[in-house]
Amino acid sequence: MSIRRLIKVLLVDDHPLVLEGIQAIIETYSHIEVVGATCSARKALDIATRTEPDVVMMDINMPELNGLDAIELFKEQLPNSRLLMLSMHDSREYISTSVMYGASGYVLKDVSTNEIIAAIDAVAAGGTYFSSGVSDVLMRMKDNQKPCGPLTTREQAVLLLVAEGKSSKDVAIQLEISARTVETHRKNIKKKLGISTTAGLTRYAIESGLIGQEI
Repeated sequence: MSIRRLIKVLLVDDHPLVLEGIQAIIETYSHIEVVGATCSARKALDIATRTEPDVVMMDINMPELNGLDAIELFKEQLPNSRLLMLSMHDSREYISTSVMYGASGYVLKDVSTNEIIAAIDAVAAGGTYFSSGVSDVLMRMKDNQKPCGPLTTREQAVLLLVAEGKSSKDVAIQLEISARTVETHRKNIKKKLGISTTAGLTRYAIESGLIGQEI
């Protein structure tokens, strides 16, 4: 009889009651170990660096650093940890952005205990998990999805500067556009290329020969 591998989970939610409730539920399962629970995504990054969780189960709406922005930081700093988003919202924007940024799953807060555990198991095993309401939204998105075109000249310029290590503020100054516009370009680039991290964009720029070109 094979021994089930212990799954290390880090919980992140700015509502203490929700955080305590989920932790209490998860800790009743012997194959899951809660290595940390915090109300802050920034603190979660510090905890994750020390504990190297298999799964980070994170709320989307949090102060200071929200869950969506935190996904990219986790993907860059802890590539082996997989992100499972937890939210009360089944909005298309939240779901699509989570997937685009690299989350492996999205679970609504009103699902059953069994579904939360199933989501953790699936994501820890390298798969994906989307609760039933979320799956419906994803299917509608897929049906309505239009193919993305090639990068525009402006997007190529943004990509090149990002790949060179420049911040959004620096890119904005150099291209004489607003930082908000730079962020919009970055999101569009990631969507078109199917790349969720800055490191991935840099790798793409190198492999495609963009680095060193005049744009």
